[in-house]
Amino acid sequence: MQLPDPASAQDSILIVDFGSQVTQLIARRIRETGVYCEIHPFQSAAAAVAALNPKGIVLSGGPASTLDENAPTINPAILDANVPILGICYGQQALCMALGGKVEAGHHREFGRAQVTVEKPSELYAGVWDLGTDHQVWMSHGDRVTQIPEGFEVVGTSPNAPFAMIANEARRIWAVQFHPEVVHTPDGAKLYANFVHKICGIQSTWTMSAYRQKMIEKIRAQVGSGKVICGLSGGVDSSVAAVLIHEAVGDQLTCIYVDHGLMRLNESEQVVTMFRDQFNIPLVHVDASKVFLEELDGQSDPETKRKIIGRLFIEVFEAEAKKLGGAQFLAQGTLYPDVIESVSFTGGPSVTIKSHHNVGGLPERMNMQLVEPLRELFKDEVRVLGRELGIPDSFIGRHPFPGPGLAIRCPGGITPEKLDILRQADAIYLDEIRKSGQYDKIWQAFAVLLPVQTVGVMGDGRTYEFVCALRAVTSVDGMTADFYQFDMNFLGKTATRIINEVRGINRVVYDVTSKPPGTIEWE
Repeated sequence: MQLPDPASAQDSILIVDFGSQVTQLIARRIRETGVYCEIHPFQSAAAAVAALNPKGIVLSGGPASTLDENAPTINPAILDANVPILGICYGQQALCMALGGKVEAGHHREFGRAQVTVEKPSELYAGVWDLGTDHQVWMSHGDRVTQIPEGFEVVGTSPNAPFAMIANEARRIWAVQFHPEVVHTPDGAKLYANFVHKICGIQSTWTMSAYRQKMIEKIRAQVGSGKVICGLSGGVDSSVAAVLIHEAVGDQLTCIYVDHGLMRLNESEQVVTMFRDQFNIPLVHVDASKVFLEELDGQSDPETKRKIIGRLFIEVFEAEAKKLGGAQFLAQGTLYPDVIESVSFTGGPSVTIKSHHNVGGLPERMNMQLVEPLRELFKDEVRVLGRELGIPDSFIGRHPFPGPGLAIRCPGGITPEKLDILRQADAIYLDEIRKSGQYDKIWQAFAVLLPVQTVGVMGDGRTYEFVCALRAVTSVDGMTADFYQFDMNFLGKTATRIINEVRGINRVVYDVTSKPPGTIEWE
């Protein structure tokens, strides 16, 4: 993983990842306090300590047992850093093993809500939890600590974890068996705030305004007088990256918007207008819809459709980029979750960053260096940065939209006629959601045109037209999702509008599948 310049990462927290599924949530909680943090795998902890020079270290949970032969261990550099340490679940157990304590298996496991009792005062929960009180936390462990290291004391217990919270305040080390980062530990965010502010002494300096200035300086230093091209997908990430880079290097940036003909109603026009008129960013708009639709004709397999769209995007983008001549840099909207996901928990320190679906393979093919100004940000932070840059809320607040566009919301074969029907239905659906004030409560909402026709009656005549499925889900990160529970009156009103206003649809259904077992998109 690319490490930051120590000078640009002062007053930060290092999160050492032992493979927990919720390590990203630790980073989210810490950043919510206004403090910068980074996640690094335990294998590269020493390098991360040296490069980041953190003011505090958090040790994550993990799926392994400290009793396993090849169990992940605490790198000595962590203990030698002489900064406050907070161990979480496996992190607590690994700390105890490293410092002379004991961990045993075979005791009562805890998965789910539990109650911890505060036995002694501690800086970790000062002002949050009082002595002798009980508090809900979230446990997820099989092993447990059975003997704490010398110099530590028990400050909190739970019915099945007598060492639920331990501390060595002289050495500035705290450790808990539960997970403060999950929402099922209601006061967890306050514990992280205490750790970073009161214990580590870090002030809330992680703001989008500060990040904006830091990245502008970094982009200018990297690019110099070179040319940058950016492949716009029409989505939030690539758009925010482009506006930020343009603020840094001006007309050294040219954006290429490949219009594959699979966008929502009027979306391409909105993107082009915003970039050309509002931000005055040099933009090449390539209407390649005919090329894409011709190659997609007759294709019904979802993966085949995705591969065709990805290949054609690269071909069209590369051809347009060559016309510009001599660009040394390619801008990409890589986000921090992409960076984290590319790091194998069991792999070595050398990693390959996951490529954005639109520009995969381009840097190597075109001998270009990547400019990735969003690679330190989570998705919600990108939206905050977009607002900081003056991008309208109507654009920044849009629901996620897949790279292959409407191609995967039109199962089966694709035709221009089907896409027009789908665009109209989708626009009506989203219009009704916005009118009802529910848009911002929903992670993603869209219409799907099914490859099914049914008999209907309109007026005195028989119809045989398509079925439209409506989908809406709530989610935090898209990894899991629940279907959104609309009022039936809303669904009835929306269905009536679609059937009355869109020629080609005579039946509307609502998808009540959660993820898992289903996916958010239909293909």
